[in-house]
Amino acid sequence: MLKWIGGGILIAAAAGAGLFFFIIPARVDARMNVVIAHEPFKISDAARALHATVGIADLHADTMLWMRDPLKRHARGHVDLPRLKDGGAALQVFTAVTKTPSGLNYDGNDSDTDDLTALMIAQRWPVATWGSLFARADYQAGRLAGLERRADGAFIYVKTAQQLRSAIAANALAGIYGIEGAHPLEGELGNIDRLYDAGMRVMGLQHFFDNELGGSLHGRSGAGLTPFGRDAVKKAAAKSIIIDVAHSSEAVVRDVLAISERPLIVSHTGLKGYCDSPRNISDQLMKEIADAGGLVGVGFWEGAICNPTPDGIAGAIVYAVNLLGAEHVALGSDFDGTVTTPFDTSELAALTQALINAGLDDQTIRAVMGENAIRFFLENLPAE
Repeated sequence: MLKWIGGGILIAAAAGAGLFFFIIPARVDARMNVVIAHEPFKISDAARALHATVGIADLHADTMLWMRDPLKRHARGHVDLPRLKDGGAALQVFTAVTKTPSGLNYDGNDSDTDDLTALMIAQRWPVATWGSLFARADYQAGRLAGLERRADGAFIYVKTAQQLRSAIAANALAGIYGIEGAHPLEGELGNIDRLYDAGMRVMGLQHFFDNELGGSLHGRSGAGLTPFGRDAVKKAAAKSIIIDVAHSSEAVVRDVLAISERPLIVSHTGLKGYCDSPRNISDQLMKEIADAGGLVGVGFWEGAICNPTPDGIAGAIVYAVNLLGAEHVALGSDFDGTVTTPFDTSELAALTQALINAGLDDQTIRAVMGENAIRFFLENLPAE
C-alpha cells in the first residue's frame, strides 16, 4: 500500500512539474501577448507594392523574455523570424525585460516586488537569473547570439554600423540588443562594459519603477537622474550606447537632455496630445527630444495610442509627424511586451495601408516604417 501511495505521489509530482515547466509558460505567453481577432485585412495592390519597397524597422520588442524559439513560426505572441520575414522586417530592436513589479500599472509602482522570477524558473532559465537582474539581461543577450549562430545567415546580431550595412546588403534581419531599464547594472558602472561586450547598444534608463538611476514615469518619486544615473548616461554615451527614455520620468528626460550631446530615442510610446494617457510624456518634451535629433517610436497598444487598430496607429503617427517632423518618427510596437495589438509583425502591411488612407505620401511612409530608424542607427551605432 505504501508503495502505491509513494508511486502516486511521484506521478502527481511529475505531472505537476510538467505542467509548471512545459504548459504554464506557453499559456502565460498566449494570454499576455494577444493579437485582436480580426478578418484578413484588405490591402490594396498599391499598398503591397509600397510596403515591398520598405525595409521595416521597429524600435522595441520583448521577444527574448519568452521561451518560444524565434527561429520557428508560432501561433502565439507577436514576433518570430518567419513572421518578421512575412512583414518585410529589416531591423528589429530586441529589448531585455528583467524585472516587473506586481500591479504593473501606469500610475505608480514600488520596486520591492518582482513578478518575473516565477516565469524564469518555469521557463527553465539558468539558476543565476533567478536572483540577479544582470544575469537576466546577460542571458537574453546570449539568446540573441545563439539565434545568430543557428539562423544560417538569416539573422545578424548587429553591434556596429558596418554590421548593419552588411545585414541590409545581405537581406538579412538585423537585430539590435537593448535593456528595458538599467536596473540590471545593479548599481555598478562596470556592468555597462560587461553588457556592451555582450552586445548592448540601447540602454533604457527606467521601466515600471524607480531605480538607482532615477525616477520612472510610473514610479513613486518623479525624481530626475541620481548621481549614479548621470555617471551611467555619460559612460554609455562615451561607448556610443543609445539612451532610451521610454519609461523615464519627465524629470529624468530633462536631465538627460541637459547633459547628453547625443540624440535619444523614446523606443515605444504614444503622444499625449493624441492619447491623454499616463503612459505618455508631454508633447513639449517630445518636441525637445526631436529638436535634439531624437527618434520617437509610436506604439501599437491601447495604453499608448488609445485606439489599438491600424487606423488608430496611423492616426498617432500622423499626429507625431505633424508635431515632431517626419524624420523623427518611427515604429515602436512593444510586441511581446504583454500588450494586445491589432496585428502581429507578419501583418505590418495593414499599417502601410492605413497610412495611405490617412493621407501620408509615399516618402513619409517609407521614412516612418523603416528608413528613419535605419538611418538613426547607422549614424549612432559604433562605427566598427
